[in-house]
Amino acid sequence: MRFSQLVLPGVTMIAVTYGLARFSFGLLLPDINSTLNMSEFTSGLISSLFYLAYCFTIIYSTVLTTRDGPRKMILLAGAAAVVGLMIITMTPNAWVLGFGVLLAGSSTGLISPPYGAAISLWINRAEQGKANTWINSGTSLGIILSGLGAIVLSPNWRITYLIYAILTLLVLIWNYRVIPKTERTSFFQIGELSIKGVKGAIPLIIASLILGVSTAAFWTFSRTFIEIAGNYPDWQLSLFWVMIGIFGILGGFSGSMIETIGLPTAYKVGGVVLASGSIILALFPTNGVMAIASAGIFGAAYIFISGVLLVWGIKVFITNASLGIGIPFLLLALGQVFGSTLAGTWISLWSYSVTFIISGMIGLIAILIGPKQTVTHEQIREDQQQV
Repeated sequence: MRFSQLVLPGVTMIAVTYGLARFSFGLLLPDINSTLNMSEFTSGLISSLFYLAYCFTIIYSTVLTTRDGPRKMILLAGAAAVVGLMIITMTPNAWVLGFGVLLAGSSTGLISPPYGAAISLWINRAEQGKANTWINSGTSLGIILSGLGAIVLSPNWRITYLIYAILTLLVLIWNYRVIPKTERTSFFQIGELSIKGVKGAIPLIIASLILGVSTAAFWTFSRTFIEIAGNYPDWQLSLFWVMIGIFGILGGFSGSMIETIGLPTAYKVGGVVLASGSIILALFPTNGVMAIASAGIFGAAYIFISGVLLVWGIKVFITNASLGIGIPFLLLALGQVFGSTLAGTWISLWSYSVTFIISGMIGLIAILIGPKQTVTHEQIREDQQQV
């Protein structure tokens, strides 16, 4: 397949699942709370369902993609997002809302492993790193759309979600038409679903978990932090979120940068910049320019570092691309589950500023546990010939 023939529908599918079905919820939550009269505990519990669904479905998707190939999982992810968004649109109460959130959140776990597998099946090896990182940057496009939706359509959250559902359905139809029906599933070695004996797996797991912990505070509490700390209008709070997405698109260049400076250096650079985003916000929450700058830095660095983890994972699990994506993304999400809980505790004990500084410092620790050497395409081919 041509590069754009697979990457463009992949970017849009990641955009609607991650950006619209998952990350838009935090922006629209205040209006949803007002309509459904939910308590903070209830809204927090429902929000955690995104992470819970992600953790389970990414494991399920990794196993099923290895067995059946990527097409079924890609279409299932799109269908879950459409149904979940429609349920949220029509929800009469918190219980039904929770079910819709669970379905919408499951789409993110379902989609990442099969697209990594699709790239390994149908894109030339020399272009696979770029393809993976550009598709991963689709999250930023979704965040931009969700932020613009919050600015233009707030407080009409039901109409917003209806529009999101229609967009997601169109993307699902596009993917249905594009993804090949003939799948060379023999490419994947089903016995390679264990990390035991896989060189480089443990550092990848630890780094992904730590990065998840360090980024949780920003994803969960950054908008609340600046809302409390500064006197910002609603449009500026939404703009803060949009900037995360706009600059996150720059993370799509991580594949090219890895080729230029090597995987270990790219990881270190991305880790330092990512940590600085939290620290800058902690130091200058009332300065509008610096707050927006922190959002841009964090957005670009997060998509960049997740792209680096993606490439690192595929290079570690060279015989199973879906596992190479599933492992680091699962651990990143688990880290965010723990990190959100820790951040909430630290905020109640100390303050937002202290919490964001701690989060940034944890991110710097992750730099010490990165890939040790660059793996070239020639080395990968040699390793695959030995398997």
